[in-house]
Amino acid sequence: MVVVEPPYKAELRGMDISFYPEMELFGTKFYDSSGVERPFLDIIKENGVNLVRIRLWNDPAGVHSGFQEVSSLALRCKEKGFKILLDFHYSDTWADPGNQAPPATWKELSIDVLKDSVYNFTKHVLTAIRPEYVQIGNEINNGFLWNKGSISEEKNFTDLLKEGVRASREVDPKAKIMIHFAGHEGSDDFYDILEKNKLDYDIIGLSYYPLWHGKSIPALENRLNSLKAKYKKEIFIAEFSYPFTLQYDDLTNNIIGFQDQLINGFPATRAGQKIFVEEMKKVTERTFGLGFCYWGGEWVAFKGSNSGVGSSYENQALFDFEHKANPALGEFRGAH
Repeated sequence: MVVVEPPYKAELRGMDISFYPEMELFGTKFYDSSGVERPFLDIIKENGVNLVRIRLWNDPAGVHSGFQEVSSLALRCKEKGFKILLDFHYSDTWADPGNQAPPATWKELSIDVLKDSVYNFTKHVLTAIRPEYVQIGNEINNGFLWNKGSISEEKNFTDLLKEGVRASREVDPKAKIMIHFAGHEGSDDFYDILEKNKLDYDIIGLSYYPLWHGKSIPALENRLNSLKAKYKKEIFIAEFSYPFTLQYDDLTNNIIGFQDQLINGFPATRAGQKIFVEEMKKVTERTFGLGFCYWGGEWVAFKGSNSGVGSSYENQALFDFEHKANPALGEFRGAH
């Protein structure tokens, strides 16, 4: 008798929903694919999203992405049955490969006090929120907590990471720890540093945006396979997105608005966005990855059509300009 193995199914089908609390304050409404107004969390859950990613800033200028907002959102999501991926930026604002400013109150600290601060802050937050997945730093290609934690200061960089890891292991040894790199080119050099310095972590997380990280999906897939084989870690597509139109729904300049920013075969249409999400799911399945997470799926133009400080992402959201679920959202429903 021939035993046919079932297709591999990505365990985690995630969506970063960090803008949602702010949008909720504006009274933003969302609609399912049939046009019926429904609670946002219900819509994404019923479409197969089983993990939500939430960014955390240390002491932001406003309330958004701060501890109180994040802990409240995490509790609501847990009550709905979502798993939580908590994304520590270790900054008061956006952290990415070109921006890793330390929190204002940490700026002048010595490296030893800075390590204590990372440990204590991480432990305090995790004790309160208890996520299943912990991301120590956001897109830390060039290090974090600059300049002391710059990747050029290799020992400081890895020592600071280890303090975040130590806090996580102490609070919940079962929580899985992700280290996040933007793109895939150069990722071997980065993870070699972690390997050399014996960093304890579980998941390699990569961002993949064609605009910044190349338009070859096979290159991404090859890199995921090689990283998994080389470092014996789980792999995860931590961020990706794709437009369903090149049009605008507010006066805020969008990140993607031109044809040459797209990948051939994936048009900026509802169908094109759907097949891109499907392809990211297939890449995850072919590489036996842990899962994938869509970024900005909720970020519709919630401040109104005349806002110049609204969404730079409404054409990449998983909801259209009427806030109705796009077909791409249905691709989160597990295996094919």
